[in-house]
Amino acid sequence: MNVFKNILIALDLSDIDNTLIRYANYLAENFDVENIYFVHNIKKYEISDFLEQEIKDIDLEDSISRELTDKVSEIMGNKANWEVLISDDPYTESLINYITNKYHVTTVVLGNKNGHKGTGLVGFKLLRLLKCNVLYIPKIKAIDIKKVWVSTDFSNSSKKSFKVSALIQEKLNVKTKAVHVYNLPIHFSPYINNSKIEHKLETHVQNKFDQFLKKLKYPYQINKNLIAGREANAASKIRQEAQKHRISFLIVSDKGANTLSSLLVGSVTEELFNRDLKVPLFITKTQD
Repeated sequence: MNVFKNILIALDLSDIDNTLIRYANYLAENFDVENIYFVHNIKKYEISDFLEQEIKDIDLEDSISRELTDKVSEIMGNKANWEVLISDDPYTESLINYITNKYHVTTVVLGNKNGHKGTGLVGFKLLRLLKCNVLYIPKIKAIDIKKVWVSTDFSNSSKKSFKVSALIQEKLNVKTKAVHVYNLPIHFSPYINNSKIEHKLETHVQNKFDQFLKKLKYPYQINKNLIAGREANAASKIRQEAQKHRISFLIVSDKGANTLSSLLVGSVTEELFNRDLKVPLFITKTQD
C-alpha cells in the first residue's frame, strides 16, 4: 500500500504554504511518489466590491498560478511529476474532494495553523468527506521523520495505521512505537480501590497489547508504549506525550473500536485534529 503514490497539497497563499511544499519535496525524495497536485481555490466571494473593481483588469487565476508555480519549482525542481491547479469554486472542500477522486489521490496534505489565521473548518469538513488519507501538518522548521508513533486501541480499524508505519520503516531508518492510552473509567472510581486495581489493569492491557502485536505480524522492529491516561483523555495524553518526546510523525486511524457508522470520525482522531498539535498527524482512512 503506497499511501504517498498520488498526493494533493492544499495551498491557501499563507505562510504555511512554504512548509507544505517543503514537506512535499521531502516525501518525493524519500518515497515512491508518482504525482503531486498543488491546489489553490480562489475565494472570490471574499473579495469586496471595492477590491473587485481594482483588480478587474487582472487575470487573478493566471497571476496566482504563476506565483505558485515559481514557488513550487524553486523547492521541488524536477522531483516527481507535479502540477499546480487553480480554481474559483465556491466550496473548497467540494473542489478538493472532486480532484481527489478524479486523480485517484491517496493522501491529501492540509496545513494545521493551530488556531491562528484560520478556523480549520474546511479541514474538519475534508476529514469527514474524503475517502483517502489525510496528513495534517503544522508550521515546523525541521522536516525529517525520525520518531514515529502509531496510536492503537487494538481494533481492526487501527491495524491499517501499521501499514503506513511499515512503509515509512521500509524507506527510512526510523524509531517506531505502538502507543496505547488506557485509564480506569471514571464512573467506577468511587466504588473501587484504585491503587489495587491499577496494577491489575496495567497487566491486563499489557497482555492485550502483546496479543495485538503478535497477531499483527509486523515486519519491522517496533516498540510499545503504554500510557496511563489518569485524569486526561486519550487525545490530550497523546498530544502531551508526543510533544514531550519530540515525535516527528504521529499516525492514527480515522475510526476506533467504538465507531458505529462508516460516516463518523473516531472521537480521539477528531480531538487530535482539532487540538493545538505541533506534530504532523497522519490519519489513515478506513475504506470499506
